[in-house]
Amino acid sequence: MNTNIIEELNVGDRFPLTIKQIGINGEGIGYFKHAIVFVPKAVPEDVIVCEITDIHPKFLNGKIHKIRTASPYRNKDVNPLSNEVGGLEFAHINYEDQLEFKEDILRNSLERYKPHAYDRYEIRPTIASPQQERYRNKAQFPIQEINGEIRCGLYKTGTQELVDLEDMPTQMELTMKAMRKIVDIIKELELPVFNPENKSGIISMIVIRESVEFNKLQVTFITRTKKFLKERKLVELITDQIPEVSSISQNINLEDQKGVWGDETRLVWGDEYLQEDINGYTFNLSPRAFLQLNSLQTDHLYDLAEDALEPNQNDVLLDAYCGVGTIGITMADKVEKVYGIEIIPEAIEDAKKNAELNNINNTEYYAGAVDKIYPELLADGIEVNAMIVDPPRTGLEDCLIDTILDNPTEKLVYISCNPSTLAKDLTRLASKYRVQYLQPVDMFPQTPHVETIVKLEKR
Repeated sequence: MNTNIIEELNVGDRFPLTIKQIGINGEGIGYFKHAIVFVPKAVPEDVIVCEITDIHPKFLNGKIHKIRTASPYRNKDVNPLSNEVGGLEFAHINYEDQLEFKEDILRNSLERYKPHAYDRYEIRPTIASPQQERYRNKAQFPIQEINGEIRCGLYKTGTQELVDLEDMPTQMELTMKAMRKIVDIIKELELPVFNPENKSGIISMIVIRESVEFNKLQVTFITRTKKFLKERKLVELITDQIPEVSSISQNINLEDQKGVWGDETRLVWGDEYLQEDINGYTFNLSPRAFLQLNSLQTDHLYDLAEDALEPNQNDVLLDAYCGVGTIGITMADKVEKVYGIEIIPEAIEDAKKNAELNNINNTEYYAGAVDKIYPELLADGIEVNAMIVDPPRTGLEDCLIDTILDNPTEKLVYISCNPSTLAKDLTRLASKYRVQYLQPVDMFPQTPHVETIVKLEKR
């Protein structure tokens, strides 16, 4: 690394740059006099004029000032919104090339952490999504009053500036139509919307989940107080104008709480749950319940996870981070027993009801952190020989990996939504497990995100 070059540069400086590869966050990577440069929206084989936006001791951040020679991987029909809001970071890349770049992101993550024998891992071609647009079944839309106007949509990339959206190409069409009608109703009723300048107002977010199988909508208003003005009239207008809405809830997230969701959710009107079908099983989903955002690809994801696990009637399966029980329930008839663990208590209640709903009677569910509950099950004499882990983006907790390594199951399937934490976790898991293959699955077209199924077997 030529740090002297970096020291000589200033923000705003421009220079020619050829993009060589894709970074783990989807940005283009080039090298200026041996200094690494990260450029959002740049694609391998682009020749650009790069403008420096930020200088760090070991690397530079830049932006495209001008494209001199466009990469053959560039999408010529890119949606203008891709430069406005998040969720479209790969929209400027042809879809078939997006799939290959997602494999590159996975390889780059492995190269960075270097788990044992990583250079011999079989990385299979990325499974394409059946739909590249209109695939997202859920959206969280911030709503704000700014300069006397109501805006609802998504934040501008890397900012807290809210972009008022009439449409979003990755979002299901019914969801977007419903959001705009709800905003009109809020305006008509003059309901107090969050004002970021003076921290006033009540409604801060509209969350909509859509059931593909049953064509229904679940609407949740996230509010900054328990007060919910004109509730009856709001329900009346929504149900009259959007007949697909089957459920309306309020989630209370007080001003000083972090994150989107507060602890308290109450049903305002309609069904307690939204139902969705996965591989012929019906699942009840409460407002906070986790479900993969790409409904049409979820069936395929679970089929691939089952292929990797190769379940049989002698297996006792641990479904770690089980959510509302979806993965374990779809495999329950193929194994002797399923134990599910999930940290969100409401999700565990949903899982129990979902097992009952599908006439599954060989499941047991526990609410709590996986790294705490699993050792307790082992201490109680429960032995599992097969395990599926589907952790959040932060990956597996260190103490859970300790437990897994001390009690290695014959079969282990890791479903990852973050190549970096997956590669990091594999550096430890590889001491007791052999990686059979990695199967990338595109759950999020138009973004750099990639879901990966890893088949591991005990050494």
